Amino acid sequence: MRPWHWMSLVLLAALSLFAEFAMPHDAEHWWSVVPGFFMLFGFVGCLVIIFFSKALGKLFLQQDEDYYDDL
Repeated sequence: MRPWHWMSLVLLAALSLFAEFAMPHDAEHWWSVVPGFFMLFGFVGCLVIIFFSKALGKLFLQQDEDYYDDL
């Protein structure tokens, strides 16, 4: 990536952090005030997607090692 891409990403990350901690906001739900909730929620969601897709792959895509020997 070009240097201005990195500078743009750093600037956007800094603005996002500033907006998160410097500007007041009212929480609409209880989970909005729990520190790190959305980070944990995203991580658990990714784990669910990974294990669900692995299970579907084993169920529908993968064949036994001797699949062609039995024919």
